[in-house]
Amino acid sequence: MIKRQPTASSGGRLDGQTRLLLAVNGLFITAGAFSGTFLGVYIWKASKNFSLLGWFTLLSYLCMALTFWTAGSAVKRGRKRLVLQLGIFASAVFYALVLALGHRCIAYIVPLGVLQGFANGLFWVSFNVLYFEVTDAANRDRFNGLAGVIGALAGMLAPWSSGFLISRMAAETGYRIIFIVSLTVFVLGAVVSFWLRNRPPGGPYDWRHPIRIWQVPRTPWHSVLTALAVQGVRESVFGLMIGLLVYIQTGSELKLGNFTLLSSAVSFMSFYAVGRWLKPAWRVKGMLVGAIVITAIVLPFFFGIRYGTMLAFGVGIGLFFPLYGIPMTSAVFDLIGRNEDSASRREEYVVVRELALSAGRVFGMIVFLITIQISRSPAVLNVMLLVVGSAPIFSWLLMRSNLRLSPRRRSA
Repeated sequence: MIKRQPTASSGGRLDGQTRLLLAVNGLFITAGAFSGTFLGVYIWKASKNFSLLGWFTLLSYLCMALTFWTAGSAVKRGRKRLVLQLGIFASAVFYALVLALGHRCIAYIVPLGVLQGFANGLFWVSFNVLYFEVTDAANRDRFNGLAGVIGALAGMLAPWSSGFLISRMAAETGYRIIFIVSLTVFVLGAVVSFWLRNRPPGGPYDWRHPIRIWQVPRTPWHSVLTALAVQGVRESVFGLMIGLLVYIQTGSELKLGNFTLLSSAVSFMSFYAVGRWLKPAWRVKGMLVGAIVITAIVLPFFFGIRYGTMLAFGVGIGLFFPLYGIPMTSAVFDLIGRNEDSASRREEYVVVRELALSAGRVFGMIVFLITIQISRSPAVLNVMLLVVGSAPIFSWLLMRSNLRLSPRRRSA
């Protein structure tokens, strides 16, 4: 049996490796925030085609799921840092290709979607295993809160700077500059990652572990994986639609940047507060409040999607999403660490977690593609957003028993 490595914490504190992982994560998110916020807008402006953008996103999620499963073997063999660095490198190559192709990128939407999924899959499967190894139940909420704070800071500054540059420069010059900035930050993230320690190999990789979990009766993983899949449905549709709706309503990259600045500023404060003060005993009520509010915040769309409505939506999500997201993430990783046996299979469990999320994301994007084929009227799109947006409530219903139990009391 493989014992867990010493973790970062004593009384919830974070050690050097944990802070270094936060830095790498922050640089990766910042690089994506500079260009990723406007990537969908860039593709849509070049094609004016919702379906094309949907297929690009769907391909990305499918390839990401496949990468999670296959790259898990390399991570299990002790090559976590290498896999992480390959993910950063592949992301840099993706934006370099978009930069080189310009608006011609829509002719290469299939390979670009595959490459983005490959890059994200490599980075996140390695990051999540490292995250599990350097945190424990005592400091996991704190780590997630700080990661959210860093993500919110990136969401405040990077998209606003990008929107400002794009709005002030002619033709595609602004887009080219932000793609170059993203490349630079990705390179910096790869350099910083060299200081992450590689931990010993974890034994043979169980390729059939995702299937074996469903063959075990009365395991909490059945409800947890279903909750993750439901969460993924919302992630995919809202991740594609919200920024694009803001741009379509305003026709301004600067206003899209202002939207992300305001919503991320609120998110920054909320992630800090929730990460610092939310106790494991409060997860059930906190997650329920977050789930209800981020579902209800869609209702004003039925009275018209205007810029002011979108700003109110962004503020509401920024304020209450941490109450939902932090308990959700922490509880899943607490479950992985419930005993030595599951901790020794952390790579397989991380892969299973990501596959569940990806299954939901793929399903959500299929729902989106079917919906826009049927109708693109505001009423139909609003119904879709409300139905998909209610996913957090169903995730809470599936997770609430796991939120109540401490890691030591959970059983396989």
